[in-house]
Amino acid sequence: MFRCFTMRNHFLFLFGLLAFSCKNGTEKTSQDNEVEKSLSTGQVKLVYDTIKAFTNSTEFSIAVINGDDTKYYGGRWKKDTIEHVDNSEHLFEVGSITKVFTATILASLVVEEKIKLKDPIQKYLDFNLKTDEEITFEQLANHTSGLSWIPSNLDLYEYPENPYKTYDQNKLKKYLTDNHELKSQPGKDYAYSNLGAAVLGFVMTEITESSFEELLHDKIFKEYGMSNSTTDRAKINGKIVPGLNPEGKEISNWDFLAIAPAAAAISSVEDLVKFANAQFNSNDKTLVLTQQPTFNANDQFKVGLGWHILDKNNVELIWHNGGTGGYSSSMALDLNNRQAVIVLSNVSTFHPQKGNIDQLCFALMATLEKNE
Repeated sequence: MFRCFTMRNHFLFLFGLLAFSCKNGTEKTSQDNEVEKSLSTGQVKLVYDTIKAFTNSTEFSIAVINGDDTKYYGGRWKKDTIEHVDNSEHLFEVGSITKVFTATILASLVVEEKIKLKDPIQKYLDFNLKTDEEITFEQLANHTSGLSWIPSNLDLYEYPENPYKTYDQNKLKKYLTDNHELKSQPGKDYAYSNLGAAVLGFVMTEITESSFEELLHDKIFKEYGMSNSTTDRAKINGKIVPGLNPEGKEISNWDFLAIAPAAAAISSVEDLVKFANAQFNSNDKTLVLTQQPTFNANDQFKVGLGWHILDKNNVELIWHNGGTGGYSSSMALDLNNRQAVIVLSNVSTFHPQKGNIDQLCFALMATLEKNE
C-alpha cells in the first residue's frame, strides 16, 4: 500500500523512542561560529548528524523555543558540506500538521457555539451517509471515527507523483453516499485517518459556506499572524523550498483538492513559531480546547483535537508530524514549560531514513528538558 503520511508508518516508533544517538565527531563548516551563537554545541551536533544522513540539496529549517527565547537554524547539505541558510521564512509542505489546523478550525466553531463536538456530522449534511452509525465532529478530529485511512474510490497508483490531484469533492461525496464503509464502531478505536480529516474539513466548509483556504486564513493564519502560510501555491511567490524524492531529485508539489484538510498546508518555521507560541496562551479558548485529551489509547498516548499527546519520560508533549512526496516535518511542544521544537525539511516521506526527522525533533526537545 502506498503510504503518503508519516503517522501510519512510524506510529509504533513513538512509544519506543530512545535518546537520539549521534556519530562521533561534528563536521565543521566556515559558518559554525554563527550557528553556535543560536544553538548549543549539542544541538548543532544533532542537526549536523541528521542532515548528513540524507542527500545533497537536503534542507532543514528548525526553530527551538525555550520560554521567551526562540532560536532558528537553517542548514543545507551541499557537495558533502553543510552550509548555513537563512531560511526561517522559506516555505515547505507541512503535510499532516495541516490536521492540527483543521481541528483548530473545528474548535473555533465550537467556541463560537456554531456546533458541538458531540454533534453527529449527518445533522449538517444535505445528503445521507451510507451508514446507520453516527459519526461526531470529535471522532473525526481524534481519529476514532471508524473511517479508513483513505477512501476506497481513491487510486493512489494512478498518479504516483501527485496522488491526490484528481480527488475532488464530487468524488468524496460519492464515496460517502455510495462507498462509505466503517472499519470499526465510531468512538471505539484509534485509527489514523486522512479521510476523517478530509470529511471534517468538508463538513465545516458546508456549514460556513466558505472554502477550506478561507477558513484557514480567517480562523488561523490571520488570527495568529501567519502571513506566509497557505494551501494555495499561487500565493507564495516562489519562496517554497523544492521538494526531493528519496533519491534527492527535485519533484513536483502535491495537489490535494478534497483531501486538503488532511495535508495541504504550506508554511514556514517562522509562521509555525507564531502558532506554537499561541499554544502557550491559556486564555485562548480555541487552542486550549484542541489540547485537551478526547481519547485515551494507553497511559503514554492520548489524542486531543488534531494534537497527539505523548507522555515521554514523564514529560507531556503535544505533537504532530507530516509528510508528502517531497517533504517531512515534525512539531512538538511542552506546554507546561513553554518549550517547543519545529523541524521542517525537504526529505521525502518515502525516504528510508524519514524517521530521523521525528528523532531529531524529540532529541532537540530532550536538550531543552536537560537545559543543554
